[in-house]
Amino acid sequence: MQRIVTPMVFLSLLLSGAIFGFFYAWVCSTMWGLDAMDPNAAIAAMNAMNISVRNGVFFPAFFGTPIVLLITAILAYLAKSRATAIFLGSGAVIYFLGAFLLTASVNVPMNIALEAFVEPLPTAEALEIWSAYSARWQFWNITRTIVAGITLLLVGLGLYALPRRA
Repeated sequence: MQRIVTPMVFLSLLLSGAIFGFFYAWVCSTMWGLDAMDPNAAIAAMNAMNISVRNGVFFPAFFGTPIVLLITAILAYLAKSRATAIFLGSGAVIYFLGAFLLTASVNVPMNIALEAFVEPLPTAEALEIWSAYSARWQFWNITRTIVAGITLLLVGLGLYALPRRA
């Protein structure tokens, strides 16, 4: 059973790291760059990015992370790697509640609402729309980034807790 658990923990680490890095990139560069642009261009760019993220590269990291973490936690538990199971199970719950559900209930609806603005707007109106959207979106993105970082840390601890062969 341990032969299955170890590669699954590494897969969990890879997926958790990928989604943390995705959210983190928005925190440290993408949104700041958009905030520095003309607000009409920022709205158009954000809309384009939100459409482009619906792809097969993003899918495994965002949707697969909680599933793989939960499966790995169960496998670790069955293999009597209790500490690893607890770390990964905790990571699955934390990610699902604090990143996955947060994204689905806050960031995605905000993105869908922003898609209504496709025509260039008067600059003052575009600035008002973008400023309100960006500030709120970034707050929740930072929250899910922290949660994804905690998830990644828990997976790392789960890897560290795996039994070593003598």
